[in-house]
Amino acid sequence: MIVVLKTFMIKIYLVLLKNPIDMNKLKKNLEDGFFTLTAEITPPRGADFASLTAAAEILKPAVSAINLTDGAGAKVRMSSLAAAIYLKKINIEPILQVTCRDRNRIAIQADLLGAASFGINNVLALAGDSIESGDDKKAKGVFDLNSKDLLKVMQKMNKDKMTLSGAQLNENTNFFPAAADAPCDPSNEWKPDRLIEKYSSGARFIQTQYCYDMEILNRYMQRLVDYGLTEKLYFIIGLGPLRSAKGAIWMRDNLFGTIMPDNVIKRMDSSKNPRDEGVQICAELMQQASEIEGVSGAHLMAPGLYEETVSAVRLAGFIK
Repeated sequence: MIVVLKTFMIKIYLVLLKNPIDMNKLKKNLEDGFFTLTAEITPPRGADFASLTAAAEILKPAVSAINLTDGAGAKVRMSSLAAAIYLKKINIEPILQVTCRDRNRIAIQADLLGAASFGINNVLALAGDSIESGDDKKAKGVFDLNSKDLLKVMQKMNKDKMTLSGAQLNENTNFFPAAADAPCDPSNEWKPDRLIEKYSSGARFIQTQYCYDMEILNRYMQRLVDYGLTEKLYFIIGLGPLRSAKGAIWMRDNLFGTIMPDNVIKRMDSSKNPRDEGVQICAELMQQASEIEGVSGAHLMAPGLYEETVSAVRLAGFIK
């Protein structure tokens, strides 16, 4: 009996090696219909994981996965791949951000295969911030691929077991690709053409820029529902606790695509405790977003405000 059981277990093990179970927490929560929360960390400007560990451990109870930015602001930081591998090792689900600014197609595909080898399958494809926004004016952008090309790379690796050049891979990858978008207040003529292209290129979920206006978000999402996109893509809406009215104004004026209504700025400006007010606003908007048709979750971006992020999630009732 023991020999038979041992043989049976070996057979199961071999099957799993050939067809591994997808343990992607983010993907499972989205597919199961949970209102799914993600957060974002900028890797450290150095080789020490201490600050990354501290931020990730704070966020871990509140989110399904954490984005690692890739050269945000066109400035040198620890690579997003190294940071993602580290989070995976400490049992935190990463979302690897990959920009097209700094690497050609050979290097990007090599990094993707490296990520896959560590079981890192959530990948957000981005163009990348312009070199002009960074602190090294001698740097040169590459842009051999654009973000839709990058999505197609992952689609080809997943489905065809091939690189862009047609070279055969040893096995299919299992990427869960993401793209970015900025919500808008759609005119009668507006069509979500870019999102349709991103879906056709292989995107399976969307993380958006900040949107603090739920009326605009509702109209935007209704248009996506009308086009059937919410049946094909999961939409995770950008939010986050605010630090101050001044910070909210800066976000509105400097972060492309950010929707920051005047009433939010006024609330922050009139509050005697702006940080607490920022947490309250974020919690309220998460609750409201969760009730909008087609919204699958919230992407919480608040550099340095990790405790406040968790407080907002708790106040919104998504964790105890």
